[in-house]
Amino acid sequence: MLSESLFLSENSSPERLIMQYQQAIESLRTAYNRESAVRRNSVEKEHWKVTERQQFLELLQQEQKTTLLEIGAGTGKDGLFFQEHGLHVICSDLSPDMIELCREKGLEAYVMDFLGLDFPAASFDAIYALNCLLHVPTADLPAVLTKLQSLLVPGGLFFLGVYGGHEHEGIADYDWHQPARFFAYHSDEFMQQITSQFFEPVSFKVIDLGEPDYHFQALVLRRNGEE
Repeated sequence: MLSESLFLSENSSPERLIMQYQQAIESLRTAYNRESAVRRNSVEKEHWKVTERQQFLELLQQEQKTTLLEIGAGTGKDGLFFQEHGLHVICSDLSPDMIELCREKGLEAYVMDFLGLDFPAASFDAIYALNCLLHVPTADLPAVLTKLQSLLVPGGLFFLGVYGGHEHEGIADYDWHQPARFFAYHSDEFMQQITSQFFEPVSFKVIDLGEPDYHFQALVLRRNGEE
């Protein structure tokens, strides 16, 4: 059983958590500027990420899912992939520059952060989140997962992919972005236990990146309830 202290420190208050979340969001919005967006748009996606995306698409097709929300969509490469394979896709990202590139690809896209996703409850059959929730402060992760749960239809699917393998939270001083970005990495145990409080686990996979205590965590989750 995970200690409650991993989610909320004794000195935390709702106001303090909001402040921490907003600080992280505003810093990321500055970091993900036009230069970052253009640079990311030119980078070829790693083969293992393509494989994970394809496998999630096949599951969506198998279950006849038709609507998908991509959060932290970046430049829209993944959103475009799902749209080209027949899904009705909506993209969201906190960066206006990233959203501009999504729209240039013909995607419906909105500037929204995780807690500001302004859609009606149960709007989507699926949610796709690749390497974006690792920017959420640990204490705010339950609130973000609650929000995402509410946006899925009962039985809806959620792909959550992040880097992790150990517990670490803070600014990455090696980062080329300006300002350097905030990251929250978590152990496999933490990720499985916290997500199971909000979703039914479908699968959990670790992808080795050749570094000790650091790998990619791929989770497929389902909102509880009958469709």
